[in-house]
Amino acid sequence: MIEDEPGSKIVQRILEQARDGEAVVFVSFMSFMEVYYITLQERDEKEALARVNLIAVLPVLRVESNEALNVMAAEFKAAHRLSVADAWIAALSKERDATLVHKDPEFKQVEDEIQVLELPYK
Repeated sequence: MIEDEPGSKIVQRILEQARDGEAVVFVSFMSFMEVYYITLQERDEKEALARVNLIAVLPVLRVESNEALNVMAAEFKAAHRLSVADAWIAALSKERDATLVHKDPEFKQVEDEIQVLELPYK
């Protein structure tokens, strides 16, 4: 949404629903890390901090690690060719019985295990 990529209007609508109490949006602690490091690689530290701070003020619930997520993420990682971050994100979706909104082809591997809403890829 920050760079107005394809699918950003869908994300904006979901966030508006969360703001209005019509939906709950969970964001894994790993997603915060991914936004930070990718922005740091592509831009700079100032922009990386700005983006993480922006996410923090959105109507989302940041979910930290816990033992149940540890086990689920490990199971996803063991069974699929997912990055560690994507295994955590998939585990959060499964734990909360939530729809995973994404634009990452890696998640095709887990579509039979979790609900997904695929945004257009870059």
